Amino acid sequence: MRHIIIGTAGHVDHGKTALIKALTGFEGDSTEEERRRGITINLSFSSLKNSDTNIAFIDVPGHEKLIKNMISGAFGFDASLLAIDATEGIMPQTAEHIQILSLVGVSNIIIALTKSDLVDDSIVEKRKEELTKYIESFKRLKLIDILPTSIYDENSIEELRSALFALPEIKRREDGLFRYYIDRSFSISGAGAVVTGTVLDGEIKVGDKVTVAEYGKEIQIRNIQVHDQDCEIATASQRAALNLQSPKMALKKGLLLTRKGFLRGFHSIDIWVQSIAGHEIRHDTTVQFFIGTKQIEAKILLYGERESIEQGFAKLRFKEKTYLVFDEPFVLSLSGRVTAGGRVVNPIDDPIKKRLKLPLLKTLKDKNFKQAFQLLVSTHKRGFGLISSNQRFGLNHDEALIIAKELDDVFVDEKGLVVYPIQVMGELHDSILDIYIKNQYALLSAKSISLKTRWASESLVEHILQNMVKEDILKYENGVYKNANIVINDISTLILNNIYDILDSGGIMPDAPYNIYDSLDLDRKMGDDALKKLTKSRKVIRLAHNLFVSYESLSSLMSKLKQIIRNEGYVELANFKQHFPELSRKYLIAYLEYLDRQSGIKKDGNRRSM
Repeated sequence: MRHIIIGTAGHVDHGKTALIKALTGFEGDSTEEERRRGITINLSFSSLKNSDTNIAFIDVPGHEKLIKNMISGAFGFDASLLAIDATEGIMPQTAEHIQILSLVGVSNIIIALTKSDLVDDSIVEKRKEELTKYIESFKRLKLIDILPTSIYDENSIEELRSALFALPEIKRREDGLFRYYIDRSFSISGAGAVVTGTVLDGEIKVGDKVTVAEYGKEIQIRNIQVHDQDCEIATASQRAALNLQSPKMALKKGLLLTRKGFLRGFHSIDIWVQSIAGHEIRHDTTVQFFIGTKQIEAKILLYGERESIEQGFAKLRFKEKTYLVFDEPFVLSLSGRVTAGGRVVNPIDDPIKKRLKLPLLKTLKDKNFKQAFQLLVSTHKRGFGLISSNQRFGLNHDEALIIAKELDDVFVDEKGLVVYPIQVMGELHDSILDIYIKNQYALLSAKSISLKTRWASESLVEHILQNMVKEDILKYENGVYKNANIVINDISTLILNNIYDILDSGGIMPDAPYNIYDSLDLDRKMGDDALKKLTKSRKVIRLAHNLFVSYESLSSLMSKLKQIIRNEGYVELANFKQHFPELSRKYLIAYLEYLDRQSGIKKDGNRRSM
C-alpha cells in the first residue's frame, strides 16, 4: 500500500480543520483551548484510505503567532492541501505558508478553494487565475489542481478525495538511514512511554533499538502503531507511534531518533540559504533554526567580507550539537517571522582550508560528488573516510565506493571505507623500506604495521607490501613479510631466541611484549605464539598481564627475597622497595604475589615470612 503524508496549510479561519472533518470525519481541534478559540493550536493527525493508498493528514495551525508549529509539521509533508477561502483569496498567512512549503521542499500542492458556495463562478475563476500565477512564481512548487469546495457540498468533497488519492508517487530521500523527529511524547498506563512522529527515511521494526541522538543512548522499540493499527514495521512517509521500553531520559518534541553510529553531532554546519519576502540575511545575526520538529538558536556567519546577502553559502553555529544530514531542508526565523530557509550542504564540521571551502560547498550544492570527493581527498592527507557518507552526502556505502573508484590517483580501501591520496602510498612504502634497511631480520605483517602507523589501514599496508614482493624487496613466508635478500632457515627458532634474549637481558624489569615485538620489527601474532612456547617450556614465566620475566631472573629474585626474610624476619612492600628502589609498584606487587605461591612461605596480612 502507498503511504502519503499530506499537510493542510492556509490562513486562520480559511476552513482547514472543517475540511479535514468533511474528508475524514475527524475533529481536529481536540483541546479545550482549541475549541474555545476556534483555531488549531497544535498539530493534529487523521487519516483516509482506499484500497491501495493510505493518506495521513497533518493539520497545522494557521494563526501567525503559531507559525513555529506550522513549520514543525511541514517537514513531514509529502504534499500539501492548501485551504484558501474563496471569499478572501491569498492572505498573509497563506503567503507565508506557501513560502515555507517551498523552503522545506514540499513540491506538490492541491488547493481547496473553500467556501466556494458563498461566491459566484466569476469569483471562483478569478481566484484560480490569481492562485495559479502566484504559485508559478515559486520554482520548486508544482500546482496539481485548484478545486472549489464546500463542506456542505458532498460532491465537491468527493472530488477532492479523488484528487488526493490520485497524487503522484512522492519521491523521498532513500538512503536507508532511519530518522524520526519526535513531535509528541506521553505516557500510557500499562504501556509506558509513547512518542509520535513521521518516519523521514529508512524503516524501524518492533524489537529494534534506536538511538536518541542528542543523548547518545539506545532505547528498544516495544510496539509500533501506524494509523492506530499495531504493526511490525514502520517505513518512510508513515506517521508512527512508537512504544519505547523504559527510557531513562526525558523524551520531548524535537529529539531525533536514528540508528546508532550513523550520525555525528556538530556545533557548526555549512548551508545554502536564501531569504524570502525581501528579507536580508545579515552576518553575525542570531536566528531560530527549524529542522524536523526541532527548534534551536543559531548564529549565522557569512563567508567573505559580506555583511548581508539575499542568498548564498553561510555557516550556522549552535550552542549545542546538532545531528543533521546532507541536503536536509531548514527554515530560519527572526523576531518570530520566517525570513529565510535553505539546505544543509555540509553537516560535518571538519578542518578544511579556506581556499577550498567555497569550492567544496559549491560541488556539494550541485551534488557533484566526484569533484567533492577529489577535494576532500586532497585535504585529508592521511585518508578520507567514507564511513559517514550517509550523513555527509546522502549516499550509502556502496554508492560512495562507486564514486571513489572513479577518482584518479587514489587507493580505495573498500573494507575500511577510506580513500587515500596516491602520494601517501609512496610515503608509506618508504617508511616500510626503512624498517627492513635498519633491521634486515624484520618479520612483519600488514596488521602489525597498521597498529604502529595508526592512520594506515591494513588493506592499504597489505597492498604496498604485496607491491614490494613484486619488486623483489620482500618475500612472503609463513604469514609474514621478510627481507627477500636474507635467508632464514628456521624463523620460529630465531624469533624464540630473540625474544628470550631481550627478556633475559631485562632482568627483573623486563619490557612489555609489544615493545619487544616493535624493537624486533616482529608481527604481533608471531611474537605472541613464540611467547606462548617460551612460557610452556618454563623458560619464561608470566606474572601478570603484559609482564613476562625469564625463569633465571625470577629464580634469582626469589632467592634474594627469602634472604631478606631470613635477615629481617619478613618481607612486605615497604622493605622490598628499600632493597629494590628501581622497581615500580607494578613489579613489586607481581613478585610478592608470585612469592606467595612458593612452598614454605606464610602470609600474615601484608607480611610474608618462612
